Amino acid sequence: MPYVPVPKDLTKVKTKVAFNLTKRQLVCFGAGGLVGIPAYLLTRGGMGNEGAALLMIGLMLPFFLFGIYEKDGQPLEQVLGHFIRAQFLAPKVRPYQTENFYNALAQMSGQEKEVHAIANKAGKAGKQSASGKTAARNG
Repeated sequence: MPYVPVPKDLTKVKTKVAFNLTKRQLVCFGAGGLVGIPAYLLTRGGMGNEGAALLMIGLMLPFFLFGIYEKDGQPLEQVLGHFIRAQFLAPKVRPYQTENFYNALAQMSGQEKEVHAIANKAGKAGKQSASGKTAARNG
């Protein structure tokens, strides 16, 4: 009876399309071939076979990397995007800042005390002016 290993994490299983390659790998390898082979054929007369082959390898290598490389389930373009954002676009120093809830409560309490003090002063002033008006009318 044949033994077939089953991976424990099924999220890492990729659907193979042809030649045991995924769609992503087929597209990237095809694009690499479309760029590299004509470059080789057009430059081998002027550069020689060795130089043209090295140029072809240099042109095809990025396509192969984008097709094969994967880190933590993310393809190379996402990894490069995160790297560029972290190294060049985001500020280097990100201070840890929190909103102190207790400080906000203390400010609100202080504001409420101030409002009550103003209201009490206004209330006392209103009583004094009201009593002064009645005294002037009586006199």
